[in-house]
Amino acid sequence: MNIQSGLSDGMVLQRTKRDVCDVVFQGRADAAGALEARVTTRGKLVRGFHWIRVGRVRKKKLQGRLRGLKVGGPYDIRLRVVGRDGSVPDAGVVKNVLVGDVWILAGQSNMEGIGRLPGLKAKPHVRAFYMDDVWRPAEDRIHNLHQAVAPVHAERCGGVRPVRSVYVGVGPGVSFGQAMEKHNGVPQGLIACAHGGTRMDEWDPKKKRLGGHSLYGATLARFEKNGGRVAGVVWYQGCSDANADAATLYTQRMKALVAAFRRDLRDARLPFVLVQIAGVVRLDDSQRRNWNSIQDQQRRLPDAIDRCLCVPAIDLELDDQIHIDAPGQHRLGRRLAEAMCALTKRGTKPLRPIQFKGWRIFRERGFGTASIEVKFANVAGALRSGSKPAGFALSDWADQPKDAIFKILPRGNRVILRTPLQEWELEGMRLHYGFGLNPYVNITDERDRSLPVFGPIPLGTPQFVTPFVRTLRVSKILPSAGKLQTLACPDTKDRKLGWSRRTFPAEFCSRRQEFLERATEDVLVHYACKFDCPEATRLELQLGYDGPVKVWLDGKKVFHDPSGTNPAAPTDACLKLSLTAGKHELVVSLGSNHGRAWGIFLRFKSHSISSARVAQGNRKNFLPLILS
Repeated sequence: MNIQSGLSDGMVLQRTKRDVCDVVFQGRADAAGALEARVTTRGKLVRGFHWIRVGRVRKKKLQGRLRGLKVGGPYDIRLRVVGRDGSVPDAGVVKNVLVGDVWILAGQSNMEGIGRLPGLKAKPHVRAFYMDDVWRPAEDRIHNLHQAVAPVHAERCGGVRPVRSVYVGVGPGVSFGQAMEKHNGVPQGLIACAHGGTRMDEWDPKKKRLGGHSLYGATLARFEKNGGRVAGVVWYQGCSDANADAATLYTQRMKALVAAFRRDLRDARLPFVLVQIAGVVRLDDSQRRNWNSIQDQQRRLPDAIDRCLCVPAIDLELDDQIHIDAPGQHRLGRRLAEAMCALTKRGTKPLRPIQFKGWRIFRERGFGTASIEVKFANVAGALRSGSKPAGFALSDWADQPKDAIFKILPRGNRVILRTPLQEWELEGMRLHYGFGLNPYVNITDERDRSLPVFGPIPLGTPQFVTPFVRTLRVSKILPSAGKLQTLACPDTKDRKLGWSRRTFPAEFCSRRQEFLERATEDVLVHYACKFDCPEATRLELQLGYDGPVKVWLDGKKVFHDPSGTNPAAPTDACLKLSLTAGKHELVVSLGSNHGRAWGIFLRFKSHSISSARVAQGNRKNFLPLILS
């Protein structure tokens, strides 16, 4: 008698919702007739399992179905064939079988396990189906690729089975299995299916027709060999897709993969828990945007896929440039177990992974600067850090980092980010956590679960604006023109006005010192700049001022405020302008308001761009070039 699938020594059988096994097994036998089973545990007969009929053998093909063994074990299952003449050939026996939960572990190297040994010690009721197709107590390394039965693992390596260093082999699987046993109190089985360095296109479900010559096909074969029932899938993959060609396809491919697993594993609600990829150490920053894109897509997959959760790993330490170290893998396994318990609703008060929920900008009372409040869901206890809290970042719309957060304050399920900026400045930025390839982050909750990598999160309406204009042509201090009602457009070629080119040290083009020297008088100054529009466009001129002001575009008046007063804000006036392609000249006149006025803010915002062009991030196509 040779059992080929469904039953094998040392295995874990998947339980049903009624906490009993229901397994179909197949094989070959020389005799023909009814197939019977007798089950014992620790030498004692299991009630109701004394030579019960479980199948038949016909034309040397053995087919059977064993149902009703309760969660636990270990069980010894003795099989025999009873012929029509009543003869009973020698029986075969399947030893040391458990009933509990079985999980598929798949993905690339961090799931395979490259953390430095030693790992966790084996526990008798947590077992793994190693890649040599043998069940044994689970201890690292469980992905013994050098002994893999499926040919795909050698084919990926030029026909040679991959051999890892004897010093590495720790992944999250063993810790996950042990934590699941602690949560649920039932035996755990782990089916090892991962392979380092693999891409999503190599996991394409369409390749299942290749069987063991494809990663997906090999995974299905291991599933069928172990009875065709599992409790869920645990997935760590994405590093190999963090490039310009593959990153944009990641969400689409993951949705297709999960749908295929649920179809081919015959469970439309199969739980799927994935890891949000951690950090990587690289000599250059060329793939930062793609790496962060994969992380943010993974964070948002639970919104696109039912019964799917994403577990952050960004705070875990590395053993080399990309692989999480053994202590970090143990922590990750426990996080994965809690997430899986949250999906299956089994275990002791499990929580879903921490989730980004939203933000708001507010003014700090008594300081005059703006801060950001970031809110999270599913926080156990309160957020905390072992040292100075770190991990949040700001960037501009061109994805360039802005060092503007000087203090991070965890407060329960919220984090306060203090900045020296104003609200209008923050509205032109984007928020991140875990920005970059190898960020330092250290905020967790009281169950040691990390905040997720997220971003970019726009803190305002997507927009494209020029930097504040700081280089202008300015006039000398001139006699008062009152509230500027009768002031004509100044001639920018008139030498009597004392025009000179000046670059101001800050975004506010201040003439304060010159005004203070004549504080008892009401005086006048002019600012002028030329700019070039590469195409016909609609622009918004954003002007800040703190005194009477008048504005001309190409010699024509476009704005006048005789009552301007301090303080100046960058958007005191937002003027809509329709401009032809080519060069234009802007002139701004400002009254000193008897020394109370200091200067102006000036910049341009585009109003004629589509959302697609905003996403491209190419400012040169639609923002004016400042010529001064």
